[in-house]
Amino acid sequence: MLVDGKWVAKWQPVQKVDEAGRFVRQVSSFRNWITPDGRPGPTGEGGFEAEPGRYRLYVALICPWASRTLIARKLKGLEYIIAVTVLNPSLTHQGWQFGGFSGTDADPLFGARYMHEIYTRADPQVTGRATVPVLWDMKRDVMVNNESADILRMLDTAFEHLAPSDLRLYPASRATEIDAFNQRIYDLLNNGVYKAGFATSQAAYDEAMDGIFGMLDELETGLTGDFLLGDRLTETDIRAFVTLIRFDAAYHGFFKTNRKQIRDYPRLSAYLARLLNLPGIRETVDMDHILHGYYSMKALNPLGVVPQAPAHVAAMLHSGTQAEAVAAWEAPAADASRARAGRD
Repeated sequence: MLVDGKWVAKWQPVQKVDEAGRFVRQVSSFRNWITPDGRPGPTGEGGFEAEPGRYRLYVALICPWASRTLIARKLKGLEYIIAVTVLNPSLTHQGWQFGGFSGTDADPLFGARYMHEIYTRADPQVTGRATVPVLWDMKRDVMVNNESADILRMLDTAFEHLAPSDLRLYPASRATEIDAFNQRIYDLLNNGVYKAGFATSQAAYDEAMDGIFGMLDELETGLTGDFLLGDRLTETDIRAFVTLIRFDAAYHGFFKTNRKQIRDYPRLSAYLARLLNLPGIRETVDMDHILHGYYSMKALNPLGVVPQAPAHVAAMLHSGTQAEAVAAWEAPAADASRARAGRD
């Protein structure tokens, strides 16, 4: 990590735990906002006006936090307004690096080798982890924001005059409901899988597991419409999707969240298929990046062997329609059920 602008230690997946062995995530430190006219947003300073070609989004396709910003960029039609640089999914001793893996990019702005060099360019005295996503202002040569929740919101509204859209991911009429739901999904599911995988005590792991599967059971029961809040896609769906799509392939094995798989939840399986078939979402999911990224964490996988994607996950990602995706997802479970029945 960085201490006063210097890289001082090998990258480790767990930088901090509490007294009970629970994983503690770093708080984001760059919190400026892009707004339509450059006025200050909810946090940070002003001067970041929405303009085409001015901003660059640094992401890694393994990372669920980065992926939700990519999804918002796609859904809001901002591909030609905000540039993207994709980092290597395999984490090195110096954290995220540029290039060297299929579908990744060299740093086009500064020729940096590692993401932490972008952070020290933004603040020569910065302390902490060099995380993604990062939204960079190429006009002022500064980091705008490295908090995915903020980036998701600013992509929803800041560029509306440049790329008009009927989609509102955070409608004001449902803001209170979305905020409350987001917090619970984040704590129990999005971050919950990390709390299980990075737990350093049995009690912390057991607590995280109860939270994860309690939330999955709640989502399965409450999912009566097309989306989590009824018939309208919101940012809550994006937040849930990035964890659900990684669950069976990565978290179930690597993070030991193995009580159930998502394919064991019929409504959530159909929900995943619906979201994958929305224009632009499927192309933000790269299972090769996801598997190589998680299994590159030497602390949890010292030999570096990367598993293949489960057949039902691969089939869903390559299915052309929602019906085909659901059928592909459910087929292995149905085959196993018939096999058990035959043995009985």
